[in-house]
Amino acid sequence: MRVETLLKDRAGLAPSPTALVTGPDRLSYADFDRLADRLAGALCAHGVEPGDRVALCMDNSREMAIAIFAGLRAGATVVPVNPGLRAEGLAHLLMDCTPKALIHEARHIGLCNEAIAAAGHTPLSIVARTDIVTRTDRATLSDAIAFDACLDLEVPLPARRDNDRDLAFLIYTSGSSGRPKGVMMSHRNVDAAAAMIADYLENDDRDVVLSALPLSFTYGLYQLLVAVRSGATLVLEKSFAFPHAVLEKAHAEGVTGFPLVPTMAAMLAALEGLKPDRLPPLRYITNAAAHLPPAHIQALRALFPAARIYSMYGLTECARATFLAPEDLDRHPTSVGKALPGTEALVIDEDGNEAETDVTGELVIRGPHVMQGYWNNPEATALALRDAPDGSGKRLHTGDLFKRDAEGFLHFVGRRDEVVKIRGEKVSPGQVDAVLVACPGVREALSFTTPDPVFGHRLDALVVADDPGLTERMLARHCKHRLPDTMVPKSFIFQAELPKTANGKTSRRLAAMEALKAS
Repeated sequence: MRVETLLKDRAGLAPSPTALVTGPDRLSYADFDRLADRLAGALCAHGVEPGDRVALCMDNSREMAIAIFAGLRAGATVVPVNPGLRAEGLAHLLMDCTPKALIHEARHIGLCNEAIAAAGHTPLSIVARTDIVTRTDRATLSDAIAFDACLDLEVPLPARRDNDRDLAFLIYTSGSSGRPKGVMMSHRNVDAAAAMIADYLENDDRDVVLSALPLSFTYGLYQLLVAVRSGATLVLEKSFAFPHAVLEKAHAEGVTGFPLVPTMAAMLAALEGLKPDRLPPLRYITNAAAHLPPAHIQALRALFPAARIYSMYGLTECARATFLAPEDLDRHPTSVGKALPGTEALVIDEDGNEAETDVTGELVIRGPHVMQGYWNNPEATALALRDAPDGSGKRLHTGDLFKRDAEGFLHFVGRRDEVVKIRGEKVSPGQVDAVLVACPGVREALSFTTPDPVFGHRLDALVVADDPGLTERMLARHCKHRLPDTMVPKSFIFQAELPKTANGKTSRRLAAMEALKAS
């Protein structure tokens, strides 16, 4: 099934129920479908054709949700963009996938214009929330189209497409080298993943799901897709920066489902003065990053005694790979469960055969939800999607190290590459090194991660400087202009040389060990 059909079918089945709640705005399924059709018509009228890419650079909002289904309805491949990207990162994306249209919020005008100039590719620009455009930015809108103006038009749509092998989404992530890769997900892939997630969470049209996870990331995107498939109501929050306010909203809306990451769980555990009668009646909580510490699990149970807690493991290349049933949480608190129904998750050894119990190996995934490959990157695709030794088809090599216990439950051990998650987002230390070395006055730089009780990991950097006047503040400013916030080191430590192994290679492990000793 094609993904845009989910919204069309749901609107026909139950047009009146609320589909989206964003701030004070409420959108029924009928209105959601109607507005998506209108924006799709406007895209087609301005030259977007089937197979073109439409990039979306917006925060969680009704406009972002509408644009996702509009792009699909126009036959395009939707490219969700993290609005926290720096211009350099957005420019790389524009050069790589050359979108026909870029839909973004007015507050991102400067970012988008800088990226477009650097990329040398100028897509059609559609701007949302133009009421907040500053006088300085207003002049740059001369060639742009107002998002709301598109919704006022009624343009005939092309005939509906039936091929579910077309690409639905191109979602950029970072690999071990730090170079962003576009994950190609077909309509069939996405529909399969959404169906499996909705099945094990037992979602239906009585659910109200609150998500503070960005729609531009896989975990957040699937909150929308699963909600539409199930007929649930999705309450979108821009962030979890003010947890008390988010919980008040959740209580007012009668939220039953709450997806989170460990950082959010830690924030909830630290809250004081929460009254049980002011908390939402949660049916379930999901966690799709590192496993939750026992103290956080206890805190969540104290706050939401009726909620079932699902621990899950997923990655952009297949959305979700495993889940731990709530009834198994106490016996296997550090596990991420077993493979999704109808899929396969195996721990393999260096020869590609299934590893023995409690032996560390790489996790490989097989199923209808596995990506088609990486956009414009056949080498990376060949490394990630490889034939199984028994000739049974291709498997996704995750690059993550796992163990399987005697009962078949999977336990995450670590990442084969050096990519780590900080505040729920993947961070490549190598990419940070490259930015630091590009700073005038820096001779060498090495970033590394150490454990953090709140965020799971924190990022710091060792710097060998040629310029004695170089300061931490100057380095931080340099990084903030070029990297997402999660990739900016928390501290910069000046040293005469970097730690090296016996063979002369710099070592992040030694750097982390030195930092822990110093603390």
